[in-house]
This record gives sequence, C-alpha cells and structure tokens, in this order.
Amino acid sequence: MKLNSDRKIIHVDMDAFYASVEQMDNPELKGKPLAVGGGGKRGVVSAASYEARKFGVRSAMPGFTARKLCPDLLFVRPRFDRYQEISKQIRKIFFEFTDLVEPLSLDEAYLDVTVNKKGNPSASLIAQEIRQRIFDEVGLTASAGISINKFIAKVASDYNKPNGQKTVNPEEVLEFLENLDVKKFYGVGKVTQAKMYQMGIYTGKDLKAKSEEFLVEHFGKSGGHYYRIVRGIHLSEVKPNRERKSLAAERTFSENISSEIYMLERLENIAEELQKRLQRSKVAGRTVTLKIKYSDFTLQTRSKTLPYYVSDAAILLETAKELLYQEKMRDSVRLLGISLSNLNTSSGQKKKEKELKEFEVIQLKFDF
Repeated sequence: MKLNSDRKIIHVDMDAFYASVEQMDNPELKGKPLAVGGGGKRGVVSAASYEARKFGVRSAMPGFTARKLCPDLLFVRPRFDRYQEISKQIRKIFFEFTDLVEPLSLDEAYLDVTVNKKGNPSASLIAQEIRQRIFDEVGLTASAGISINKFIAKVASDYNKPNGQKTVNPEEVLEFLENLDVKKFYGVGKVTQAKMYQMGIYTGKDLKAKSEEFLVEHFGKSGGHYYRIVRGIHLSEVKPNRERKSLAAERTFSENISSEIYMLERLENIAEELQKRLQRSKVAGRTVTLKIKYSDFTLQTRSKTLPYYVSDAAILLETAKELLYQEKMRDSVRLLGISLSNLNTSSGQKKKEKELKEFEVIQLKFDF
C-alpha cells in the first residue's frame, strides 16, 4: 500500500467555537475566562475559552472542578440554535470553494480541494482565504490543517491553534509523523497513550519501528490502523453526505434521583427534546436506547427495536418507560438519556429492505 500524495485535504476547526460565539455576541465577556455549560455541582463544561484553558479548564470537565482551577471562571448556558446558525454561515463559505465538504460537527469539517471551484492549485492559500472569509463575514477565528489525507490534516489543524494553520507537504509527511508524540495522533486516547508509553512507544518513529503483527496483537484491529497512519496511509475520502446514525438527548441532574416518578418526569422532558431534534433533522428511527448513569458513574444502556419508524415524543417516552422497568435500578441515578438509531436514512432504508426480504424468504420456506 503506497502513500497517496495526489489529494489536497483541508481540515478547518473553529477556535473554542461555543465560547467564541458567546464572547462575540457579548463583548463584556471578551478577554475573560469563560465556560459554556453548567457551573453547578453536577454541571459539565461543554466548551472553554482560551483564557479559561490557561488555567487547565477543558471540555467535559465537571463544573465544580473547573471553578477550583479558575475561581474567576464565568459560566454561560449553551445556545445551540445560535451555534447552528453560525455553523451554517461558515459551511456556506466552504461550499464556495468545493462541494466535497464533510462536516464532523458544528465547528469542524474536512474539505477536498484537489479540484476546486476557484481553480487555485494551492490548498494552503485556499485555507488562508477561507479563514479570512470566516473572520471578515462571521467575526470568528478558525485554524486549519492542510495535507494529503484527512488524518494528517486533522492532526495539523491543532498544530498552530488558535487562529493559525499548518501545511504538511507530501515530502514532509513521513518526517512530520515520525517526530510526532503518539498522544497527538488523532484516535489515540489516554488509555492507548498510556499503554504505548509503557511499551516504549513515545513518538511516531517508535510506533513505526513496530511490526503490524505486533501492533495487532496488542491493540487489535486498531493496530493495523496505527501501522498504516504512521506511514502516512489513510485512504478515507471526504464524504459530503455523511449520514447521521443516531440522535439523542440527555440530562445530568443537580441531585441524584432514586424515585421512579421523578425519573419518568425527567424522561418526559428528554423525549420532548429528542422529538424536537428529530423534527429539525427530518428523520425517524426504530431503535430506542435508554441511557442510565448511576451515582457511582457506572453506565448502563437498554435498547428496543420497534417494527416501525418513530419520532413522536409519546412513543419515545412509552418505550423508554418500558426499558426503565425492564430491570430493577441498581442505585440512584445522576443522568438519563434517550437516543434513537436505525434511522430512516438511505442506509437505514436499505437495512430495512434487507430485513423485509429475509422475512419474506422465511415466510416462503414456511409456506412451502
């Protein structure tokens, strides 16, 4: 498998997106340590401004921990409708350069500009122009990574944050990856990082020295992935029509709850929120999953697949209630969530058609 150096991929990543939107909309928050999320005892940081990050505040961190690290930290509630509005403005700019845009979330996307609408042969200049357009028209800064594939572009976009960009040219790819700390490899989490460190694998060069058999033995299927990416091989294309596989809504409670009556009240609100999200996305699904996080932080999920597509809050709630009563609760609960998967997207429809055909075959066998 050879290194493909023909493609020109850009990964654009907005800088502290949620927090930056809040600071843009409220000038009094500019230059101050800010967290988007809940600052209460059970609140969680969704995003942190760069002023807050200097104190060690990070996303997914409990609010009380963030306050300990940064006593002057300001909390604001997230406004997802506003973030979606801004995200649409940014994507509109992307599409002026290429139709091959693969959004990963509201604040980041891959762009394949190998052949682009501007006829510009320089992906680096395109990234620079996109970032300038975002700043001029939206008022926010973005960072970008530019290289021959999605993996390297993603890693590079984090290199000169905030408000910067990094280009890894084809002839620089192997050296760039060899000098990279393995914790910088996209997809290597803290557990894998610790395991690699224990094995003496600290850099891409150390990783490259290991055989594919060794990596597969110690990291399973991911081992083959690590073997390829450290050699600059990542064949995944920019997919402009990424299908959503599930939609969910969940709530973390300020106090643990053990009463099923209270749980049902919370589930009703969660089901209504999920219905809104489904309606906005114009999708329905068949598999309802109830997510339960207990007070000791253990997580449990219970699922049921329905014979028809649903998006109605009442049906979601009834199914969630059935799953809630499926077995006895082990402890008090700190979080509840409902998700809907097996959606009626094109792949979901194909899966449904396959199931129906299999059912017809079984019926024919019985009829015979």
